[in-house]
Parts: sequence; C-alpha cells; structure tokens
Amino acid sequence: MDQIEELQRRIKQLENQLSEEQNKNMLSAREKIEHMSSEVVDSNPYSRLMALKRMGIVDNYEKIRELTIAIVGVGGVGSVTAEMLTRCGIGKLILFDYDKVEMANMNRLFFQPYQAGQSKVEAAAKTLQYINPDVDIETHNYNITTMDHFDHFMKTISTSSLSQGPVDLVLSCVDNFEARMAINTACNELNQKWFESGVSENAVSGHIQFIIPGETACFACAPPLVVAANIDEKTLKRDGVCAASLPTTMGIVAGFLVQNALKYLLNFGEVSYYLGYNAMQDFFPKMILKPNPNCDDRYCKERQKEYALKPKLEPEVKEIIEDKPLHEDNEWGISLVDEQDQQVDEGSSSVGVMEAHSSASHSTDSPILNPQSESGPSLEELMAQMKSI
Repeated sequence: MDQIEELQRRIKQLENQLSEEQNKNMLSAREKIEHMSSEVVDSNPYSRLMALKRMGIVDNYEKIRELTIAIVGVGGVGSVTAEMLTRCGIGKLILFDYDKVEMANMNRLFFQPYQAGQSKVEAAAKTLQYINPDVDIETHNYNITTMDHFDHFMKTISTSSLSQGPVDLVLSCVDNFEARMAINTACNELNQKWFESGVSENAVSGHIQFIIPGETACFACAPPLVVAANIDEKTLKRDGVCAASLPTTMGIVAGFLVQNALKYLLNFGEVSYYLGYNAMQDFFPKMILKPNPNCDDRYCKERQKEYALKPKLEPEVKEIIEDKPLHEDNEWGISLVDEQDQQVDEGSSSVGVMEAHSSASHSTDSPILNPQSESGPSLEELMAQMKSI
C-alpha cells in the first residue's frame, strides 16, 4: 500500500514538473515571437515588413504599420482575410460580426474546436494576437444592420483609425445582401472606399469588387435580383439546407481580396475593380463597372456629381525621337512586309496555321469591289470633270 501511494505521489510530481516545463516553453516561444515581430530591419530575413521592399516591389512597405482596415464578417472569407493582414503586419484591424463559432465552422481554415461557443470576433482576436502581437485589434460583436448598431458602425469606421480619423479601407466579407447594402449605404454617405467580396452558394465561384463612391458602381447601382425585386432573402432559406462551403474557394477569394487591398494601400501593381473566379473552368473575368445615374442610393448620386466636377488628369504623352536606326546592320536579311502586300492563295496552307474566315472572292462583275468597271468612268476621267467645273 505504501508503495502504491509513493508511486502516485511520484507520478503527480512528474506531471507538475512537465506542466511547469511546458509553461516555460510557451513563454519562451511567446517572447521570441514578440521580439521577431517588433524587428523591422533588413537584418531580419523573416520580417513581415521588409520582404516586398527588399524585392523591389514597393518603396515603403513599413507604411502598413500606420494603416487601419475594417473587416465586416469574420466567416469563411473574413477570417482568412484577417489572418493574412495580420501576418502582413497591418497596423490596426477592426472586426465586426455577431455570430458564434460553431462546429460547422471548422472548415473555415481559422477556427478551432475548442473555440465553439465563443463569439467569432472574440475567437479571432485571440488567435490573431498570437500570430502577431504588434497588430492593434478592435472587436465589435453586433449586427450592423440594426438602427442603433448601424450608427455606431458608421461612427467607428469614420473615427477609429490609428490617427483617430476614417479607416483606410473597409473590406466586406459578409454572406447576405442586407449586410452588404448596409455597408454600401454607410460607405456612400461617408465617401469611404471599400471592397465587396463573396462566394457563391455552390462554393465553386466567387468575386471581389473595388467600390469608389461616385467613380465606380456601388452595390446598389447593379443589385442582384433579390435586392432589385425587394424580396426578403430570409424567405429563400430552407430548413436543413445551407450553402456549400469549400476552404479552397474561400482562401482564393480572400487572397484576391487582400492582394488587391495591399496593392491599393501600398501603391503597387494594378488594382482589380472587379475580379471573378469560376472554379469549374478556372475562369477569371475582369471588368470595371460604371456607376448608375439612376441609382436608388441618393448618396451614390451625390458622389457621382462630385466626381463629375473633379478635373480629369490628362494622360502624359511622351514624344519618342529616333536619332539612329533600331538595327545598324541586318546580318540575316530580315525585312518587314505590310500584310496587305502579301497575297495568299486560297488553296495554300501552312502547318499549324488556319484562317478564321475565308476571304471574299473578288468578282469583276461587282461594281462595289471593282470601281473601274466598264460601265462607269475611270478615276482619271472623274478627276478631269471635277477640275473643269
């Protein structure tokens, strides 16, 4: 009996020692993370802030520490978006959501089973702080579509940046039209630039859209049928049926969203105003949507009038002067020939080349194709008649 008690005491002692050792390792790892995340010098090859600068992509990547981005919706796209921006070293993130973490959210690339029952913004904030403790994270656990919360939402995005002014960008990662319209209304009124994003219910397509009030189409300018027809989207949901969800599609859309947000904020590359993704054919449509003069949103129409009054910058045209031939010698005798001078017989063919359209036959009987037909005067005769008038 004494031997059993001694053995139990020894096991308990070993468990305590192991727990203390694990705590020490966690604290040590935490200190290393905090130390590495605070370094922004070239000597640190793992710095989140120097990679693009060292590769010559951007001039001032450290600027990201001064920026504030608001993310509305911390679900499939929003959680991945928040993680990417945190790893990039964004200065401040403001998260909006009112849902709780469920076991069904475990395919979201971000949440973990032990977080079930927590609010999404609370769970996201804790995870993001471990990823990069330098990021200032502010959370709001409410529905922005209600009247009281909508007013607070507008006040937050207009006064809660690191400089106590408007946020630098709003990213919409919500999954319903009502929330999108609320964001659209707020951003039009505040003249706030924002990105809208979404994934289809079948989980195999998605899109992002950059909205500049007055300059590009807002969400109300070309609304989906559900909004245009004033249909209550709650009536479209069926019990026991939910939209499909693929972490691959959501990760791709989140990547497009963050990449274009960084390109806009740090001024590199070309920002996509609308970029779609169809996973079935790997098709990526791009376009620019112009604002609708008859938009139902009155603030959108006001922004359109303001944009129309702004002076448009004339494109800079540079004159190219050639002071010497492009090639001083022509060892191989290569020459350029006008395509119109090349006569290709209809019966001839080349390997790997085929005509998209067959050329029209040049019939001498047609007065349109043969202006010098026998029935009319020649060009010289017409010129002589004009001179005699």
